Amino acid sequence: MDRVLELTWLGHSTVVIDLGGVRLLTDPLLFRHVPPLRRRWRRPDPAQWSGADVVLLSHLHHDHAELRSLRRLGSAPIVTAPVNAEWLRSKGLRHPVGLDDEWYDVGDGGVSVRLVPAVHRSRPMPHRPNAANGHLIRSDGTVVWAAGDTELFDGMAELAKWAGHGLTVAVVPIGGWGPRLSKGHLDPDQAAEACALTDPDWVLPVHWGTLHPPGGRHLPRGWMDRALPAFRNALAREAPRSRLIALEPGERWREPET
Repeated sequence: MDRVLELTWLGHSTVVIDLGGVRLLTDPLLFRHVPPLRRRWRRPDPAQWSGADVVLLSHLHHDHAELRSLRRLGSAPIVTAPVNAEWLRSKGLRHPVGLDDEWYDVGDGGVSVRLVPAVHRSRPMPHRPNAANGHLIRSDGTVVWAAGDTELFDGMAELAKWAGHGLTVAVVPIGGWGPRLSKGHLDPDQAAEACALTDPDWVLPVHWGTLHPPGGRHLPRGWMDRALPAFRNALAREAPRSRLIALEPGERWREPET
């Protein structure tokens, strides 16, 4: 089976992960806007996300768990925390999978997924559960960590041990949908520290430069473009072994052959 890894960033925290003949989709936002937030870029091209075999959902904030988008994905299982899965079922979604500490096989079993911790207790929601998690995806010697929204946490350096192999790619958030970050997020320096702790071969920065409040795209001027160069510099300083994957929404990266 082909073990080539390809990643396509669709903006914010939505990433298509193609690995081992399986297509995984993180925190899907598939429409033009996420009310009340506005999308800076065009709507994701359905050709890039269609055919997803599984959805990886980190938490239920509206900029990560948008019900319209989840319903577009049909029968794809939605792998998330048990309380989140229960809430999704209450909204008519028929295929949530709530995991605790076990690995979940996708497709023919050559690719598997499990939840990992995320610390994201800020901005609790009164009408949705507030559980948060990241995901590990593994296939043979390839491991992807999709961090979800999180602070630095104890045990982050142990993620490779949980997967049984070093991290191939870390998908880490480096910003937000406004010029100021609330608690429970990583800024560019903290995201680089997370990379130093987890030591991935490659890093794809997400959760930046995509969404903004109505009328807030240019206030303050240039805020939407600051996170990436700040992270590039911090990564070179804190985790120089890890190589940066710098994408614009809709762009794809393929792991180089060794």
